[in-house]
Amino acid sequence: MNRHIWLKHYPEGVPAEINPEEYRSLKHMFEESCRKYAAHPAFTSLGRTVSYAEMDELSRRFGAWLQKEAGLAKGDRIAIMMPNLLQYPVAVFGALRAGLTVVNTNPLYTARELEHQLNDSGAKVMLIYEGACATLQEVVGRTPLRKVIVTGIGDMLAFPKGLITNLVVRHVKKMVPAWSLPGAVRFGGVLNKGASLRLDPVDVDPEDVAFLQYTGGTTGVAKGAVLTHRNLVANTIQIVSWGNLGEIDRAVVITALPLYHIFALTSNCLTFVYTGGENVLITNPRDMAAFVAELAKVRFTFITGVNTLFNSLLNTPGFERLDFSGLRVALGGGMAVQAAVSERWRQVTGRDICQGWGLTETSPVATCNRVDELSFTGSIGYPLPSTEISIRDDDGNELPVGQVGEICVRGPQVMRGYWNRPEETDKVMLEGGWLRTGDIGRMDEQGLTYIEDRKKDMILVSGFNVYPNEIEGVVAKMPEVLEVAAVAQDDPRSGEVVALFIVPKDAALTKDQVVAFCKKELTGYKVPRAVYFRDELPKTNVGKILRRELRDELRKKVAA
Repeated sequence: MNRHIWLKHYPEGVPAEINPEEYRSLKHMFEESCRKYAAHPAFTSLGRTVSYAEMDELSRRFGAWLQKEAGLAKGDRIAIMMPNLLQYPVAVFGALRAGLTVVNTNPLYTARELEHQLNDSGAKVMLIYEGACATLQEVVGRTPLRKVIVTGIGDMLAFPKGLITNLVVRHVKKMVPAWSLPGAVRFGGVLNKGASLRLDPVDVDPEDVAFLQYTGGTTGVAKGAVLTHRNLVANTIQIVSWGNLGEIDRAVVITALPLYHIFALTSNCLTFVYTGGENVLITNPRDMAAFVAELAKVRFTFITGVNTLFNSLLNTPGFERLDFSGLRVALGGGMAVQAAVSERWRQVTGRDICQGWGLTETSPVATCNRVDELSFTGSIGYPLPSTEISIRDDDGNELPVGQVGEICVRGPQVMRGYWNRPEETDKVMLEGGWLRTGDIGRMDEQGLTYIEDRKKDMILVSGFNVYPNEIEGVVAKMPEVLEVAAVAQDDPRSGEVVALFIVPKDAALTKDQVVAFCKKELTGYKVPRAVYFRDELPKTNVGKILRRELRDELRKKVAA
């Protein structure tokens, strides 16, 4: 395969290569943006906006406290466990300026998951949202944590709004008191103390570890992807170059996906800090009515999301009446964007959803469609600058254009490996720096890559491969269907058959109607043999449907 056939289809002005060491580190990138855009708004949340100058000072205080009061040195790990609040960027950039490694932690983790991550990463300090303190309380004595910093939703809001917000949330959520954690300190106290402390300069290099980003928990023990400063600076510059984002003055990006997830961390937080843009943080995107009300307050330029988030917005009253005149790009990732959702999004907003693709292990963006084209291609797009895509067979041999195989990636955004797991690293890294992604796909003559599916999600019907994305894309066209997931169901005759789980818009929808619709669109072996109706589907915190849980449920039924 000519690995560079995609370059002739690049948008005008997009370079084939970027300089991944334009900045030595995220620390240097952030500090430069704070100087260049000091008066510009950086982050907005719950009615408060923080400028780049304020972010510079607040993060300096936090970093100084970590050095002087917590005794952390370059390379030590700090875990951060919270939803999208202003405290998150303050803490992240403060930690990076102190030369530390950030361990992003899901606030919905169970005690078992949290204990594993804290012990595996060796985090010495944790910043935690007080709503998650009950989970930490169960395991804190079995972890290496030396200090715990606790924060409430209202901690960075003005008085008395912040105090009232914290009191109301604590009462409604029946939270464990922060003082029940040994040695816990409040976030506000850390910033107050840090005001009188000096942040010692730290020489942060491109190969120093910026983040341990945990992944793979749905298929086994969660592994920490080692993402260096070079990885994340490179991916930030790649995204900016691909979208010509540096040409946009004071962009506003809607950040509804959690910042602890690699998609929002890079595509929203880091990318728009680089360009001096403003991140509007949505703390609770599941409250769709409140989400739409927040969108009505700003003339936003960008929004990122997964298919289910876009679909939910489209089905929320009032969304269609918003002002979309400033919208440049709606970037979809994390799961396949369905053509039906993109088409309806275009009808409402005037723009299709631009689909990109990547993994935690690629920091995360590896490919993206052109942002200057309105048509929805159904592909995951072209490799970003300085990125190569290769389609390979199970033995690692490259396949010709058009053939289906495993998508492999090489570029400066590819992780160093998995934290303290060389054997797991060896399973995914091929000679020459190629990463095996576990995604099955093909590349066409233009250099566009198409996802067929994950290896583990593929359904094998009488020896024929069936890809759930295709089935879901067809069923999603039915106006009576809100959400759909296709999974394998064991069958004594054909080995496996296609089973559908559907959240209907119309309660009168029947299995026969779904099957009849599929028969018009799909060849016989792809037509679902079982259809189950649900009020909701299991999802990750970023809205990605968990097919594994649905498969496991079916297998338990068969066993019973």
